[in-house]
Parts: sequence; structure tokens; C-alpha cells
Amino acid sequence: MIEYRKNYTEIDLSIIAKNVRTVCSGLPDHIHKLAVVKADAYGHGAVPVAETALSAGADFLGVAIPEEGEELRHAGINAPILVLGEVNCRGAEASVLEGLTQTVCDAEDVKVLGEFCRLHGRTVDVHLKLDTGMGRIGARTEDEVLRVLYALAEEPSVKLTGAFTHFADADGVSEDYTIRQIERFEKLTALLPGNIIRHAGASSGIIRFPQAYYDMVRIGIVMYGYYPFGSGTELEPALSWYTEVAYVKEISAGECLSYGCTFRSSDKMKVATLAVGYGDGYFRAFSGKAEVLVGGRRCPVIGRICMDQMLVDVTEAKRVQKGDRAVLIGRDGNERIDAGELAALIGTIPYEILLAPSRRVPKQYIE
Repeated sequence: MIEYRKNYTEIDLSIIAKNVRTVCSGLPDHIHKLAVVKADAYGHGAVPVAETALSAGADFLGVAIPEEGEELRHAGINAPILVLGEVNCRGAEASVLEGLTQTVCDAEDVKVLGEFCRLHGRTVDVHLKLDTGMGRIGARTEDEVLRVLYALAEEPSVKLTGAFTHFADADGVSEDYTIRQIERFEKLTALLPGNIIRHAGASSGIIRFPQAYYDMVRIGIVMYGYYPFGSGTELEPALSWYTEVAYVKEISAGECLSYGCTFRSSDKMKVATLAVGYGDGYFRAFSGKAEVLVGGRRCPVIGRICMDQMLVDVTEAKRVQKGDRAVLIGRDGNERIDAGELAALIGTIPYEILLAPSRRVPKQYIE
């Protein structure tokens, strides 16, 4: 779809590369680095981000579903790709055909993959998911692990090359739960061959639990410039979101704006209409809470955000005219708004904000 509005996200790939190098610099050389590019690389674009991460030091990629792995393969990316999620029959066949490393959780997964390997004359690498406390998918007990090993022995085309778990509370105040997960993981992996890749730590784990580096770490939200908890100065957000001023007017005291007349002006003010709304992924829940940057000044969102437009108070921004740029996420002069700030306004996390821009908000890349 051609986009005529100046409403787009801008992804700085040099920042992605810098963030990857920053994370990798604190890791032992022998550890594999998996860059997580699921969900279209957290809204940043799976293919360009994957290519950038690999050039910056990652040697493995992580996706959630086989479809995402197919996209990378069809773009010519030949690096190992781990499908982190559970798989059905159709996805299992895709993983075999595309040479993806597929997560398995039980003996049935192994058998299904084996059937497609025989059908197509292929082999497939798999990583065993161990549920040590997240509670979503994975083998939980020694008996369940042994059943998977028995199934693998009967399916020689299915190669066990790794095992992993995921921490449920690595960013929590207490470390106790994660420590127990580490203990369970080590107990269960003791049943497995010693020549496989073991991994447990994602972004929070990389920062807080170096004892759980094992053979590989999974670089997720930190690659995109956000800390999973607290804040820091070493990482920089890579995504900015810009739109344009579509209309400017002055209103008098007592005038109402937008649906429901929830905003009534208390004085004379200058109001700008921006060419963006919840149809673009800028949440209606931001109404009356968020700010945007116009002319380097913070300008409050006023009235209810509409599907395609929203209103901001630009009285303090002074010279504002139709066509001017407005920054929803990013920097303008000395001011910055990031996904963490917006997430805090509505009680969510930066991940959801980064994934919000809809298909009618094109991505532009700089390097």
C-alpha cells in the first residue's frame, strides 16, 4: 500500500548493531548469541534486523513460529533459526523443508517430525523445551524427558542439538524463583547428551543471571534498546515513529474537542490535528495522557484519539503549521519519548507499544 501521509516508523539499523555488540561484549567468546526476531523483530522488520544482528555478532536467530522462519529463509538467510514455539503438523513439515531447528516438547512432536523427514528424505535439528516454571510448554519431569529421548532413539532423522528453558520472573524483585528454575534445568539437562547447546537466559537473564549463560543466550528486547527492568545508558532505542501536522487552528475558551466532548478548553489555545490514530496503532487509551513532540516541545494529547486523527495542544510550540513533523516515539531536540514512557501511561510494557504500528504505517530504514 502506498502511504501518502508522512506517517511512518524509522528504524536505525546502526543502533540495532550497536546494541547487539554491546550485549555481546559482556559475554564469554564461546557462547552462542541468538537474536530474537519473532513478531517481525518486535515490530522493527524481521529480515533487515536479522541481517544486521548476524553482521554484529549473533550467530543464531530465534522466531516464534515456522512461518517466521520461512520468511527469513526465503530472504536468503542461511544462519541457524530456532523456532521457539510448539509446532503442529503443517508447521513441522515447514521446519523440515526449510531447515529450521524446531522446538520439541514431547515424544509426539518427535514422531511427527520424523514422519516428515522420511517423507522428504531430510533430517531436522531439534531443541527440547524444558518447562522449569514458566508453565506454558515443555517437558516438566524426568519421565517426560526420558520419553522424548526414547522417541529420538527411534527417529534417527530427528537430531537433538539443544535444550532450553525460559525464566518466568528473571526481572522480578526476588531471584529465588529463577534460582529454582536454574536448579530444575540443570537436573533435567543432566539426563541429556553432553554435546548439545543448552540455553536459558533471555534479556533479563543475560543481565542478572550470568550463571545461566550455559552455551547460548537469547538476545531479545535489549537488542531493540529497552531494558527488561529499570533503565540504563548503554542501550539506545532503534525505532522512532513520526507523523505530520494535518491542520492547525486556534480555539476559544469553552470549546469542546473530539468524540464525547471529553475535552473543553479553559482558555484560548492553538490546536493541531495529527494524521494518525488508533487505526495506525496509536492506542485510544493514550487519550488525555500522552504527549508528542512538535518543534522540540512536549505537546499534550487532548480529547479522544480517533481512528485516523488525533488532537494536540501546540500552544507552547509557537510556530506550528500544516506539514510539520510530529514525533510520537523518538527524539526532537533535547526531548525524547520512548516506548517505555508510553507503556507506563496505560499499564503495559514496551514490547506491546513497539508492536502496535499497523500495516498502514510503513517502515523506513537508516544505517
